[in-house]
Amino acid sequence: MPVYEYTALDVKGKTLSGILDAESAQAARQKLRAMRNYPVSLKEVSDKTALKEPKRFTLFRPFKRIRSSDVSLMTRQLATLVGAGFPLVSAIDSLIPQTKSHAFKRSLSHIKDSIVEGNSFAAALGLYPETFTPLFINMVRAGESSGTLEIVLDRLADITEKQQALIQRIRSALTYPILMLIIGSLVLFTLLTFIVPSITSIFTDMDQALPGPTVFLLGLSGLFKSFWWAILAGIIVLVIILGQVKKTEKGRHAYDRTLLKLPGFGILVKKLAVARLSRTLGSLLENGVTLLSSLEIVKNIAGNVLISEAVENAAREVGKGQGLHQALAGSQLFPLLFIQMVQVGEQSGELETMLNKVADVFDNEVESTIMSITSLLEPLMILGMGAIVGFIVLSICLPIFEMNQLIM
Repeated sequence: MPVYEYTALDVKGKTLSGILDAESAQAARQKLRAMRNYPVSLKEVSDKTALKEPKRFTLFRPFKRIRSSDVSLMTRQLATLVGAGFPLVSAIDSLIPQTKSHAFKRSLSHIKDSIVEGNSFAAALGLYPETFTPLFINMVRAGESSGTLEIVLDRLADITEKQQALIQRIRSALTYPILMLIIGSLVLFTLLTFIVPSITSIFTDMDQALPGPTVFLLGLSGLFKSFWWAILAGIIVLVIILGQVKKTEKGRHAYDRTLLKLPGFGILVKKLAVARLSRTLGSLLENGVTLLSSLEIVKNIAGNVLISEAVENAAREVGKGQGLHQALAGSQLFPLLFIQMVQVGEQSGELETMLNKVADVFDNEVESTIMSITSLLEPLMILGMGAIVGFIVLSICLPIFEMNQLIM
């Protein structure tokens, strides 16, 4: 069924815009009039346009993407409706008007149309790989084949909500230190570039030797005053180069290897990746996906190339008959607790339960570690800023004290 983008006026004269599906443009206008809206413009959106929009560079492009929080909310609502006995097509149709994102509305409309045409729900979701992860699609496929779609959707909602909650807590914990770092850097840059040179200009005419701290401050502020534009340009170029290097295979390997080797932070990265892998792998196994297929899926969500390659190698070893814990232990990238829990799960026949438990353990450890780090960062950053500002004040005051002694 065709999908139309419309602009209309309601009874109060307010402009409305959105999408709806209808058999023809005339039927779409009749639908709008039935809702007491008066169409102003109507345009059919083709499947090709919906599946692949032209890529245009815009500063606001990130705000047009479908957010993972929207997918998480849709999954929970869909699980509730399907569990209450709604047919899948009717459930999706009722969710379209409630979706705030215009792009997501369009995607859901085409997914619904694909299901009406006879395709499976998983195949319809596969049309939008940038929105729905391989985990999401494969779990839906497993739910459809086993007749437990409502249970799978409910479990997917739990997974996505837990991931969103963890990400939100981490962001909340890091917001204040990052804000302090940005503001502190701007303040120091302003002091060294504009304030300090105007104050210390009186020292350049003095015939006597200046104290060491003052000489260092004068040189540093002179560098910032003369080449501040070059420093900013260098930082921007460095960020762009690092971004381009990360897109290459060798660059991504080097970046991820460096992250894993960083003291303290590397352990945090491993735990976060293992928690994601464990929860996903456990959910896939619980829904009837085979171990080899599950490993092929989870290798794409690790977030680290080295860990992804370790999972891929483990999948090959498992295919040859080796135990999962032995295959994972061979890479020496995974924490010992994870390997031990997997071994216990394999021996007891409760691998899915153990994977979910280890995911909870590492999620809690990551959150508590980040909270501890941020609680230490705040006073350390304040002390650091105080020390730098104190050095600037001392460097300015030392020559003044010497001048007063000469006058006396």
